[in-house]
Amino acid sequence: MDYLSKIDLNKTPEHVAIIMDGNGRWAKKQGQDRLFGHNLGVESVREVLKAAKELRVKYLTLYAFSTENWNRPKSEVEGLMDLLVRSISAELGELMASNVRLLAIGDVQGLPAACREELFSAMQRTASNDGISLILALNYSARWELTNAIRKIASDTKSGKIVPDRISEELVTGYLTTAGIPDPELLIRTSGECRVSNFLLWQIAYTEFHFTEVLWPDFKREDLFKAVLDYQSRERRFGMVSEQLI
Repeated sequence: MDYLSKIDLNKTPEHVAIIMDGNGRWAKKQGQDRLFGHNLGVESVREVLKAAKELRVKYLTLYAFSTENWNRPKSEVEGLMDLLVRSISAELGELMASNVRLLAIGDVQGLPAACREELFSAMQRTASNDGISLILALNYSARWELTNAIRKIASDTKSGKIVPDRISEELVTGYLTTAGIPDPELLIRTSGECRVSNFLLWQIAYTEFHFTEVLWPDFKREDLFKAVLDYQSRERRFGMVSEQLI
């Protein structure tokens, strides 16, 4: 089925966020170790990024590594960090050719030095690109992000930079690692799990969720199109009633 032809390109989400889940389970089904699944998952990132550009999506956020992922076996964590470095280095030329801007959210200072250097270099190289923004959530957790924002707001309030009565949703948003990035309209999670796993808790207050049984290495172009079609079938009321949207 040609899902793309059924999509209204004038009403696609500006920002799509994806929890890329299922690499390990996919690898286990193939009789391989978990890192094999993570490596294959990189191809899905490539394909989904291209599909997002076809849909005129402006921001694509991928949950690549959470703060909780440090609790995984040491060999897997080291393999993921190595994969991150290799992938950024290998994809930089294509990012430049495709006019993609690379951004990162999360406690990136907590990443290994080699990862930080490769990441910051790629972000600097692509900073002037004005096509789709690819946002990697690395060493990220929403609770960490909110705690960090509260700490900064408290410090600025104590110094007199902020008056407590002037603290608003807009001000809080400006202290998050996603400052300047619109909230996602669509959140996709692969692998059949139906939870948000400490991801963008502030930003997804009015986000539409799409859960799919497809494991991330099998998630391709058509799967993104199906998710967007599902999104376009819904009525987004933001607390209002249908009649108010006419």
